[in-house]
Amino acid sequence: MKIAIQEDMLSGQSIVAKFEQAQTLGADGIEFWGRGLAAKVPDIVEASLKTGVPAAAVNHGRQSRFLAPDAAEREVALAELRDSICCAADIGAAGVIFVPHFDGPAIPDLSPWMTASELELELLYTHLRTLEDFAMSMGVLLFVEPVNRYETHLLNRVNQAAALVRRLNHPSVQVVADLFHMALEEDNIAAAIRANADKVGHVHLADSNRRLPGQGTTDFAAAAAALTAINFNGWAAYECGAPGANGHRAAYYVQELPASIAYLRERGW
Repeated sequence: MKIAIQEDMLSGQSIVAKFEQAQTLGADGIEFWGRGLAAKVPDIVEASLKTGVPAAAVNHGRQSRFLAPDAAEREVALAELRDSICCAADIGAAGVIFVPHFDGPAIPDLSPWMTASELELELLYTHLRTLEDFAMSMGVLLFVEPVNRYETHLLNRVNQAAALVRRLNHPSVQVVADLFHMALEEDNIAAAIRANADKVGHVHLADSNRRLPGQGTTDFAAAAAALTAINFNGWAAYECGAPGANGHRAAYYVQELPASIAYLRERGW
């Protein structure tokens, strides 16, 4: 299985240093953050060519709100996501990960016609309809990421995101199976992966406590067996600690990652 590390978990002081570090650690690629990525594209392409280590994916991260009540903010959010898609194409990444919404409802409840969550899902569906062909034209996948109930009220479990993606019925839109969020929300991580075999396209790696795999209670062998059984061929990327803000922990991660990667490889990753 292809294992990547998010860029902020690497302590290299330059882009090429991060690529060389990932290579030394035994990782197969790097997942980059979407914010400010356009300015780094030339250096990423050069470093990837120099080291032979690919860019695995782009994590769009927290930017403007796709489901904001204000139309102008929604347009900004969609433009930002299109920029991430373009950057992913430029650096040769497989796709763009995005969380549709953080926190509580932003749209008013219009019951009995529709609840806030129902309205948000319809709006998200419409947004994705406008993005799916654009992503396909760029040769990039879109990965919808469900996250736990403490970070959003919307799309907490893999089956919820997969239901939306099945409704879209478009090959460019898939789902992220984030093992940290799944540890909080799923009754059985392996069973959830198997049940949504047709839509899982990307994996995020962190233990039950969001520390490195091997430092918590998640059964990574069972998760790997499930992914193998469904013929998963995407990327599994480390996303630990405070995603996108791990610079102060990067030296620690670089020290601990070899043991964690070995732990995963021993369990079928």
